Amino acid sequence: MHSFDIDLDNISKIEGHTHMSVKVKNGKVTECKLRISENQRFYKKACEGLEYGLVPNKMSRVCGTCSAAHLMASTEAIEKTFGVRVSEQTYKLRRLMLNAGHIRDHAMHLYFFCLPDIFEKESVFEFKGDLHKWVHYGLDIKEAGNYLSTIVGGRAVHPIFSVVGGFTNFPTKPQMQEAIKKLEAVRDKVLEVIEVFYKDQRSFKRKTNYVGLVNDDYNYIKGKIKTAKGTLIEEEDFAKHLEKVVLPYATTSGFKFEGEDYMVGALARMNLNKDNLHSRTKKDCVEFLKIFPNNCVFNNNTAQAIETLHGIDLSIDILKDLIDTIKLEKPIDFQVKAGIGVGVVEAPRGTLYHRFEINDKGIIQNAEFVIPTQQNIIHLEKDVAKYVEELLKSGMNKDKISLKVEEMIRAYDPCMSCATHFLKIDWGE
Repeated sequence: MHSFDIDLDNISKIEGHTHMSVKVKNGKVTECKLRISENQRFYKKACEGLEYGLVPNKMSRVCGTCSAAHLMASTEAIEKTFGVRVSEQTYKLRRLMLNAGHIRDHAMHLYFFCLPDIFEKESVFEFKGDLHKWVHYGLDIKEAGNYLSTIVGGRAVHPIFSVVGGFTNFPTKPQMQEAIKKLEAVRDKVLEVIEVFYKDQRSFKRKTNYVGLVNDDYNYIKGKIKTAKGTLIEEEDFAKHLEKVVLPYATTSGFKFEGEDYMVGALARMNLNKDNLHSRTKKDCVEFLKIFPNNCVFNNNTAQAIETLHGIDLSIDILKDLIDTIKLEKPIDFQVKAGIGVGVVEAPRGTLYHRFEINDKGIIQNAEFVIPTQQNIIHLEKDVAKYVEELLKSGMNKDKISLKVEEMIRAYDPCMSCATHFLKIDWGE
């Protein structure tokens, strides 16, 4: 029977360095730990004592690729504290900004981090001949998302036009026409990559719980929190169901939902809310959508690809709706008051929670954040442990298992740096 240690060193997960250790004894995994070693960044404390208006922009710096999601979660938490109800135009612009972030982020993950796994290449730098088109496809889709974010938010990352109560600048008609043109131009390219991931033969299935926002149009801002077990929760009640788990071997915490590990992200959203995708997306993805609900972690990639198409279709509709009706409107006036507010949005990697306690002067007294990657840590550890055991039973050698574990971690898409530093596993006896 096999007995050995697996050490995955310097895995970049959540904007920093991470290690994973797996101990195997007699063919069974006895320990599997994701040892996140990133230095504490103290963004919780960085918010406390600040005037509310400074917080959303600061929180967008938590993550470059998910900056719009953090911006929106903080903004929503503050607005709920003060009882602010934004205009319908503001809501549409916010949806565009989050859609842009998902389109850009999914393109980077799928085309540049995961397609090399599908085509059994070390990286996209080995995409020669017929494969080279995928590099251009990925860049084109990413550029379309960047452009949409820029005209709505002011920047491709860390948007500056969005503020509490509304926006300070607005896209012009020519800009929106150009955005529609760019989005339509990449739509068929997304359909191609959906089919590639749909045909992926890699499989690891484990019955588990999925958690995410659900609503009637698959948006990433409004809705209720739903689980695969049928639980439906109001956003402000999330803390009653989440349990923070101290991970003594890591510089972050994990989370359980009602005492059990769970998964958030595109796979969770697709499992819970696929019926509310854009009608054009559903029409063109009718065969691909038949596999959902699905409990294979590798289909997180398939779900992201379908979400990319949905984001394009929904954004085109919103842009067409705004193109002749958009107006220069000031942010909503409101009165600062003491209270507690919770902001919940779907970031590319899953459900993101921001919670603020604010005093009557508008100063943040306490801040709490629940990040998607934190919620997936315990789930990921359990998946890797069971996956290693399955691969061992199949007779796979150490080097091949090493590559397969890398691929599973990438399927979770923990963060941009996950696949930027390609994993090299040192097997110890």
